[in-house]
Amino acid sequence: MFKIRSPIYLAIAAVLAVSLGLQGCGSNSEGIAASTPDNTMNFNRVSTFAVCSQIDSSCESDDVTAAEIAAASTDGMTVIYTNSPKGEIGFVDITDPTNPKPLGKVAAGGEPTSVAVLGNYAVVGVDTSTSFTAPSGKLLVVDIAKRELVTTIDMGGQPDSVAVSKDGKYIAVVLENQRDESFNGGALPQLPAGSLKIVDVVGAPSTWKTRSVDLTGIATLYGTDPEPEYVAINDENIAVVTLQENNHIALVDLKSAKVTTHFSAGSVTLAKVDLKDERPNRISLTETQTDRLREPDGVTWISNTRFAIANEGDLNGGSRSFSVMNTSGVVEFDSGASLDHLAVRLGHYNDKRSDAKGNEPENVAFARYQSTDYLFVASERSSLLAVFDMSNPVKPVLKQALPGAISPEGILTIPSRGLVISASEVDDRSLPARAALNIYAYQKASAAYPTLQSADRSDGTPIPWAAMSGLAAASDGNTVYGIEDSFFGGNRIFGIDVSQQPAVIKSEITIRDTDGHFATFKATLPLAKDDQAFDQDDVSKMINQDLSVNIDPEGIAIASAGGFWVASEGAGSKTAYETERKITSANLIFKVSATGVIERVIPLPAAMNDMQARYGFEGVTEHNGKLVVAIQRSWDIANKNGNPLIGLFDLTTEAWSFMSYPIDPVSSPNGGWVGLSEITAIGNNRYLVVERDNHMGPDARIKRIYRIDLTGKADGAVLTKTLVRDLMDDLKATKGLVLEKVEGLAVLPNGQVIIVTDNDGVNDHAGGGETQLIRLGKL
Repeated sequence: MFKIRSPIYLAIAAVLAVSLGLQGCGSNSEGIAASTPDNTMNFNRVSTFAVCSQIDSSCESDDVTAAEIAAASTDGMTVIYTNSPKGEIGFVDITDPTNPKPLGKVAAGGEPTSVAVLGNYAVVGVDTSTSFTAPSGKLLVVDIAKRELVTTIDMGGQPDSVAVSKDGKYIAVVLENQRDESFNGGALPQLPAGSLKIVDVVGAPSTWKTRSVDLTGIATLYGTDPEPEYVAINDENIAVVTLQENNHIALVDLKSAKVTTHFSAGSVTLAKVDLKDERPNRISLTETQTDRLREPDGVTWISNTRFAIANEGDLNGGSRSFSVMNTSGVVEFDSGASLDHLAVRLGHYNDKRSDAKGNEPENVAFARYQSTDYLFVASERSSLLAVFDMSNPVKPVLKQALPGAISPEGILTIPSRGLVISASEVDDRSLPARAALNIYAYQKASAAYPTLQSADRSDGTPIPWAAMSGLAAASDGNTVYGIEDSFFGGNRIFGIDVSQQPAVIKSEITIRDTDGHFATFKATLPLAKDDQAFDQDDVSKMINQDLSVNIDPEGIAIASAGGFWVASEGAGSKTAYETERKITSANLIFKVSATGVIERVIPLPAAMNDMQARYGFEGVTEHNGKLVVAIQRSWDIANKNGNPLIGLFDLTTEAWSFMSYPIDPVSSPNGGWVGLSEITAIGNNRYLVVERDNHMGPDARIKRIYRIDLTGKADGAVLTKTLVRDLMDDLKATKGLVLEKVEGLAVLPNGQVIIVTDNDGVNDHAGGGETQLIRLGKL
């Protein structure tokens, strides 16, 4: 649907590129100089502000926070954001955008839902409703410099969106008076009806008056219950208001407080989308969804006669797209399934949302940076900020995609300073995840993200991927093989071309039990009898009808005899280590051919299986006729933070031996654990091991590569280790919150080292779905 101009996308998506059409010199019909594309400029993240740092600088707080909607002071030096869980608005100093600093907060006396800036003031919509049937709210006027409340204006309903006219004459406030989704299945209508409130800015804030605009009777679906969602104002003081559940749009003249026109947002037929939340998860871009209502949420003006909408969906719709419409109600462009495909290509697609609204575009924002017009689209469920060149506003061109923290809700453009900020609302220290403001700068530089993306399948859709869990380098110097973990079924091995930047997934190999080796292994097991035993019934669930398998690949290695070794982590605990987790699979090593056919299954010895605990195989490598596996954590019930084991399997004698790995002690202020996540042979019986804690962002402390030497080490030996590299600086260099899971490491033939992070299939991922493939150079 959209076109792709950036060089990082052209190599894999040239089929989407078409001629730009209207662009270049001259001016548009409104007398503004025409937008011109600039391929030398890109947006890159320069910092991330964790909202928890407003509580204390080290973020050592379990308090739930959020950054939902953000606005900037007129000089662009201060960001003001809504923090609904804490009932406050926060202030951030971005004088130096690479080093944002907390400036404090102001209590809102309710749930702040939106913020905008009018001169020296921040105007904040606050929901004070005691029930769905008795909605109430207020508009706070806050002095930005003093961070003090100036006055409060009663809204007579539940505010959800606030906008300020460019001439400063009007404030428009959407009063949604939202429905109760638990009442009657959330069906509409549910009164009282929402409306638009206009604040006339005349005199001191304490003297500002309000007018109401009735929005009932205009929508076809639920005319008595308009459910207005978002508002934006153009240069002529015309407000565009989305009525999301009604799939309707209203234009309001703020001077007269009249609805001048209104129309349906329409519907779209989506092709090559995934509409099922399957178990196990698989991304399958093969389905069609006809006449899907757009149900727009966020809206932004592109010109005085044209606007863009984010088609998030709510009650009965959600078209996974954004659209460009004119003030006559004509849809001039719709992105169709392209945002879903973009998320899939970048490993950001959340398959658990396939049966709902896919990537779920939440919001849009428009601004001109230097001589180029851009539209920003925030994907709530894929945690991406897509950037489009709008030089031809009816033929948007995808420029790039930026990573955000979990669930970006608000987009703030500050073109005077060359900055864009996304505000994310999900915060849960135990997940772990932290709400944040991601700050991006417009730079004469290459795009830093993505670092990994996929090429197309033969049907023109991108190779689906996520949850990259292990790496192994091929001998050609340009190829690395990756593996996906148990978030997905029908597990696959990926061929990654690392000679390109970003690296490109060019092939996929499905692991299958074509010759029955896994089924034969199954026959050696007892029948089901005990929830704490791995048995035939468990294996039956792991082999699909097409003979693909549902295992938990956590490590991959190139086999010297051809093909691959794949380490599959067991699930569940045999002992009281974690009694709530029954055994459903064992720790297994699979020998897989170059085409993905299982050739051999290697289990742990019985004595080890009897000790099985969660956190098993996390890496595998082959060296000198032996397989070496890393077990993530100690299985000692009395010492879970004790030393994990390194296991050796002799391919000739088929004997196992185990050695104790000296794990670093827990050092995160949030506790947790430290474990192993990868092992790679580097020659002469030496190995690189990745050691990490289970924390991200401000709580992360241990992300390290160590070297161990197994020369002369016998069964039961306690190993020693040498620090090769502390990865914290490498992870901080992405300018995002430090990602939790460094899960893959490969050493190329020339000695270059590559690591990759695991995004857990995007669902509730600490980094919002972000995957970083980082080139460390020679160590």
